[in-house]
Amino acid sequence: MSLKTAGKIRFVIVMIFLAIVSIFVLYPFVYVLSAALADGNTMTNLSCVPFGNGLSFGNFQSLFTKTNFPVWFGNTFVIAFVTMIGTLVVCTVTAYIFSRYQFCGKKSMLVTMFILQIIPSFLAMIAMYYVLYWIGGLNKIWGLILVYIAGNIPYNVWLVKTYLDAIPKNMDEAALMDGASRFRIFTSIILPAIRPIVVFLAITSFTAPWLDFIFPKLVLRSQSKYTVALGLYGLYNEQGDFGTFCAGALLIIIPFVLFFLATQKMLIESMSTNLDEDL
Repeated sequence: MSLKTAGKIRFVIVMIFLAIVSIFVLYPFVYVLSAALADGNTMTNLSCVPFGNGLSFGNFQSLFTKTNFPVWFGNTFVIAFVTMIGTLVVCTVTAYIFSRYQFCGKKSMLVTMFILQIIPSFLAMIAMYYVLYWIGGLNKIWGLILVYIAGNIPYNVWLVKTYLDAIPKNMDEAALMDGASRFRIFTSIILPAIRPIVVFLAITSFTAPWLDFIFPKLVLRSQSKYTVALGLYGLYNEQGDFGTFCAGALLIIIPFVLFFLATQKMLIESMSTNLDEDL
């Protein structure tokens, strides 16, 4: 067998393998899309063949007229957005303090945060529940936001601090000699320099609450406070309405993907800018 023939055979084998993998990866999404557009609302009535039940927008109509999906969507957006802003402010300021200042107990606090980020968050769910109970945060959106922000602090402070440590302190000292305040240095010099890690932090802190189910299930009780994950779970678990569930699942993915694509572009541009400056 010639080398050219062997190369073609390997190419065909690789393409067949990739095609099979693509089918396994894409089939769940296509199945959910076909279920959302199917003329039926139970899983047992759906065909295994995508779009075998025809096309209909009845599930989307039911989602907006027979459920509280707009309320769930609004709650989720508020939680994710406020969590993102709170995480960015707390983590960047805290990391800047740890990176640039020397104070008593600094090493102990860093070690404590390092230990906290190793412990899985679900192990502290009972403690979180009692803390929220005593401060009146149960069944409150702000209570859930507090849980998310507190959980984001240990790992993200270490992440941003490591990035800040690589930035020369000469920039701060030069700005201080020119009469700039610490606040001006942080906002005008440090934040633009760490823009890539800030964008990354914004992506992760927004997307994590967007599709989370465990902590909303722990904190929230009223349907008017539900997130989309809780609302859609209850819709399927209590009513068995799989078609409407799939319609909601598709809609919550759209803003999630749009946000990720927008911030991903900013991240790439920021990294490219910093690379050009270094060169």
